[in-house]
Amino acid sequence: MTTLCIAQDPAADEVLSRDPFALLVGMLLDQQFPMERAFAGPAKVLERFGTLDPAAIAAADPESFADLCATPPAVHRYGRSMAGRIQALATLVRDDYAGDAASIWTGAADTRDLIGRLKALPGFGDQKARIFAALLGKQLGVTPDGWREAIGPYAEEGSYRSVADVVDDESLQRVRETKKQAKAAAKAAKG
Repeated sequence: MTTLCIAQDPAADEVLSRDPFALLVGMLLDQQFPMERAFAGPAKVLERFGTLDPAAIAAADPESFADLCATPPAVHRYGRSMAGRIQALATLVRDDYAGDAASIWTGAADTRDLIGRLKALPGFGDQKARIFAALLGKQLGVTPDGWREAIGPYAEEGSYRSVADVVDDESLQRVRETKKQAKAAAKAAKG
């Protein structure tokens, strides 16, 4: 088993490393929130809810699940709305993948199919799908033929563009710096 180091917390990273649904949830939460805190969210859900089984999460009472996600420290800045997204993701994984989140990537015919499957997930647009596919390739060895070309810049070796490149605290800081520079360049381009 590959040990991920995204949440920068050994217990949270262990959950991400052993549970494919946890990794999907972490990626889902990675928006408008510090990356490492987003990827620590699945461990909080596990601790509070007792399981990360997609069927159990999908079947949970929405109000109770939202309360669980919003209780400080919340799983996200927008804990209640993200709880609904987690449940929608769990429902799709339960219904379309028989509760097996890993089959989203292990059952993909090729990288284009993988990206299409990821884009079909609630809360995953094109960019998030490509970032997650790059994470799978760079850190978990999910590298169908042509994966770098199909995924684009996030798959570039040493690009430090996203969570796909986070393997320790130093790489997390490099990703932050790259994002900061990209935002500054975009702002300057707008003039």
